[in-house]
Amino acid sequence: MRKILFAAFAALSLAASAQNDTVKFTVVKENPITSIKDQHRSGTCWSYSGLSFFEAELLRLGKGEFDLCESFVVEHTYMDRADRAVRTHGDVSFANGGSFYDVLYCLKKYGIVPEGTMPFPGSLYGDSLFNFQELDPIMNAYVGAIANNKGKKIPLVWKKEFAGILADYFGEYPTTFDYKGKTYTPETFRDMLGLNLDDYVSLTSYTHEPFYEPFILEIQDNWRWASSYNLPLGEFMEVMESAVRNGYTFAWGADVTEEYFGRRNGKGYAYVPATLKDNDLTGSDAARWGGTVERKGAAYESKNEAAITQEMRQRAYDNWETTDDHGMVIYGLATNPDGDEYFMVKNSWGDYGKYHGMFYASKAYVAYKTMNILINKNAIPKPIRKKLGI
Repeated sequence: MRKILFAAFAALSLAASAQNDTVKFTVVKENPITSIKDQHRSGTCWSYSGLSFFEAELLRLGKGEFDLCESFVVEHTYMDRADRAVRTHGDVSFANGGSFYDVLYCLKKYGIVPEGTMPFPGSLYGDSLFNFQELDPIMNAYVGAIANNKGKKIPLVWKKEFAGILADYFGEYPTTFDYKGKTYTPETFRDMLGLNLDDYVSLTSYTHEPFYEPFILEIQDNWRWASSYNLPLGEFMEVMESAVRNGYTFAWGADVTEEYFGRRNGKGYAYVPATLKDNDLTGSDAARWGGTVERKGAAYESKNEAAITQEMRQRAYDNWETTDDHGMVIYGLATNPDGDEYFMVKNSWGDYGKYHGMFYASKAYVAYKTMNILINKNAIPKPIRKKLGI
């Protein structure tokens, strides 16, 4: 996922304080989550949100509260992504974004360590949190030089050199470490957590691929080419609401660039304006038969917001209006004073804004702007699971 960095919103957050009073939401269902973290000036929300989701899963399963190490996942992922970029002569992009699958892949292949086992984010560069303003140019230049080597001969030591760049910023991978009086490796610590990593699946909802089958989302940060199961929008929304009501959280990947997103609109919550324009088909062949405005049945409707159709959602994806921007965690449901239900969202921008590091996203916004989710397959209603064959 391409990340919207914390610093990019600093001016907006100051403006927000002068705008509307804070809306009071009433909790309908709130599932346990761990504390708010801060990715700061880095594109690592995929790691923060992915691990935050698994931390919430450990709480749900009664395994206890854990603070898992984002740096461990990020460092492994950047090494793997650099290797893929080089092997494809740069056709696979190298960037500091990622996907939820990167977190799942890292857990399965490399294990995990608790926070504190590696240096605190940013500390080796003299920062108190992640700050990739120097790291990004160095990584991108090095990987680009190797991937586009005009001599057509890859240096034998390139991985060792790149691993050194990563280690200088993130620290060395621990091979063994002590945690609460016991010695672990990253693999044995993962096993001790007791998560069944085969239980987690990605879901999405788009019409350019068949429903009820997996397909590879065509986004740059899905560089591992992971598959997502495709659901009609109505069932996609049913899964998300049912999951929360039944005690589950899920990792939520979404577009956060719209003016009506919570950080940008100064309100602290995301919604879809009722005045959002329908698709104007002027000049198209379809207009000859059905008129210039497309009006099909809504897959999700709200009395105070625009009705969201499967077609609207697809157009926004096809036209790059919905982009792969940010990873978060949805963990609850709440109502606003008008009785509209919103999802409760945990973010990774620290203690900011009206709701101290979290915000609310209307169901219309979630229906319209969700790219994909990572969820425990047992949270999916059985009839839908049967259709998916999982």
